[in-house]
Amino acid sequence: MRWKAVHRWLGLTLGTLAMVLGLSGALLALDPLQQAWQAPAAPAGLPVATLVQRVQAAMPGVEEIRRLPTGRIAAFGFAGEQAQARYVDAASGRLLGAYQPSSMPRWVKNLHRALLLGDAGRWGAAGVALAMALLSVSGGVLLLRRMGGWRQLTGRVRGTLAQRLHVLTGRVVLAVLCLSSVTALLMSASTLGLLPLDAGPEPDVASSATGAALPPEKIPLLQELRVADLRRLNLPDAADPMDTWSVITAQGQGWIDRYSGQTLAWQDAGTAQRINDWAQVLHTGESAWPWALVLGLSGLSVLLFWASGLLIWWQGRQAVVRIADNSAPQQADVLIYVASEGGSTWGFAQALHAALVRAGHRVHSAALERFQLPPAARQVFILAATYGEGQPPTHARRALQRIAAQTAGGVPVTVLGFGDRQYPGFCAFAQAAEQTLRGKGWPMLLPLECIHQQSSQQFARWGETLAQALGEPLVIDYRPRLPTTTALTLVSRRDYPGQSDRPTAILRFSWPRQPWHARLRGQGLARFAAGDLVGIVAPGSAVPRYYSLASGSADGFLEICVRQWPGGLCSTHLLGLRPGDGTQAFIRANPGFALPGQARSVLLIGAGTGVAPLAGFIRRNDGRTPMHLYFGARDPARDYYFAPEIQRWLAEQRLASVRTAFSRVPGGGYVQDALRRDGERLRALLAGGAIVRVCGSRPMAQAVAQVLDGILATLGLSVRELKAKGRYAEDLF
Repeated sequence: MRWKAVHRWLGLTLGTLAMVLGLSGALLALDPLQQAWQAPAAPAGLPVATLVQRVQAAMPGVEEIRRLPTGRIAAFGFAGEQAQARYVDAASGRLLGAYQPSSMPRWVKNLHRALLLGDAGRWGAAGVALAMALLSVSGGVLLLRRMGGWRQLTGRVRGTLAQRLHVLTGRVVLAVLCLSSVTALLMSASTLGLLPLDAGPEPDVASSATGAALPPEKIPLLQELRVADLRRLNLPDAADPMDTWSVITAQGQGWIDRYSGQTLAWQDAGTAQRINDWAQVLHTGESAWPWALVLGLSGLSVLLFWASGLLIWWQGRQAVVRIADNSAPQQADVLIYVASEGGSTWGFAQALHAALVRAGHRVHSAALERFQLPPAARQVFILAATYGEGQPPTHARRALQRIAAQTAGGVPVTVLGFGDRQYPGFCAFAQAAEQTLRGKGWPMLLPLECIHQQSSQQFARWGETLAQALGEPLVIDYRPRLPTTTALTLVSRRDYPGQSDRPTAILRFSWPRQPWHARLRGQGLARFAAGDLVGIVAPGSAVPRYYSLASGSADGFLEICVRQWPGGLCSTHLLGLRPGDGTQAFIRANPGFALPGQARSVLLIGAGTGVAPLAGFIRRNDGRTPMHLYFGARDPARDYYFAPEIQRWLAEQRLASVRTAFSRVPGGGYVQDALRRDGERLRALLAGGAIVRVCGSRPMAQAVAQVLDGILATLGLSVRELKAKGRYAEDLF
């Protein structure tokens, strides 16, 4: 099921009505709160017979006694010709203030129950309740997908302020809103006659009219019945000798002979009635004012849901890529099919499309689920992103079945995958697409290429290879659609000589806080955590360079570690900054590398500037989770980054241990050598559930994985298995 589409369109079409019902429901939730303070609750174990005696003594003309859902007692009768309705203190029988069934204006109830439209409105309200139930279910599915499953449900929420508000509110109240919607549907079903509540026709009963009427304490059923079970008790009419006692409880309804005290008839409450009773309690909170408070706050949250959801939808529409010069499929000689969850893959498709058009081709680009092969086609490209843990993007979930149903032609196909190497399912959907095509006999122009983290450099290299394979000039001008950048101001720097031509510096920037309304619109610098990425746009460049963050927004500053790359435009720009200078930046979340909320212990493995995000993890280790750092560099005098902080964190017990390896000193080595020497210690930590985070160059990470695979083998595990369980993640460059 396309949960995202269901959630979006239900929210857009019925969101306003849902907001009206949510706000009116929040107002109605005030009633149980008010009633809870109007009179003392009746003792649950009090016999009904005793209650009747006390009420009759205080109100001689009493005709009906009700136990309200709040546990309060209300009595109704006449004093002469004057009608009375009073609260009663059941413990003493004393009459209290006048009974007020609801202080809420009637129109609020009519608005909530029938949208002020009478019976037709009841059907409308039921429809909105059904939509709310579907919105809650689809929202729950999307929430679990976004957070990475149940285990990560309480993890840190990333994104714009609107996205965070939407997710955080959903995480707190989504289950309550779903329950409220389902109970509203049940109550609507009974109101509209779809769920009959009557147990059957009332029996034809009458008192025997022989002898004197018995007092309440002489009637067995009234003596046995406790106030906790009472709903309503009607006393016999003094002017009608044949009238009976009538009692309604949670279990059913009974009629009692006023003279003999015998129960003349009893009807058990039907299943439908019991379900409706529970639905009413859960929907209104009438019998428990704390629950009514929860319901009221949940109703108010619908306004926040609606506003933030609308803003997220609008921001998404603004980010949609529009393809120019898109030929009709029957006229195109090149077809580009795209599978993209967030829309970024369409930016690459747009650049490829434009380059092919400039080369003289007629190009048609479309979503992958529309895959077809018109007669004029000579080349097919599939640009496929992988979502979640190896899943296809939502819109393309049936695309492979469509591809498999097509007859393979002699037209070559090229598959380009997009994903993140930190996830075990890196480009899994693109791989599945290529395997499906190969299995059906489609020829391949190029082998599968997988683009890591939307790398524009990797995409440019792929474009050069494609031009060679096509045998024609092809200039792909891909310019990533960057988020709104924010000016950062350098406040301090710490320089390290490093190698002669590779100086390095730890740069600390101030974090410019933005007004809430700017952050709500996705403007300004988003909240960030250690391990997230900051994109720096150097002057004269349209391509950002990403650096792992050594701090979080809670630290009040933004810190990175930058090494000079030969000819590197961005590193030259950053290392040329002096305190007071500025640069343009934006935040890109890196949730796959983040630490989970609960971890028994953590192995942090990094080399060179890769220690930066690991330092950020240690810096925010306020809970003193055992963290063990393995750090590799060349020379402790030239590139031991964060050395003073590491010593301080050891003293503060934010860091449990540190092992270093320096390759350019006598007896030194590499970080993987330090791991190998600590094999027994690491085996114990990994057996105890330690999680692993690795940051640095790709060759270093491969060597580290090889050593850890050897250690894990004795435990019947592997690095691949730890990745699949979310215990092992890499941030590589």
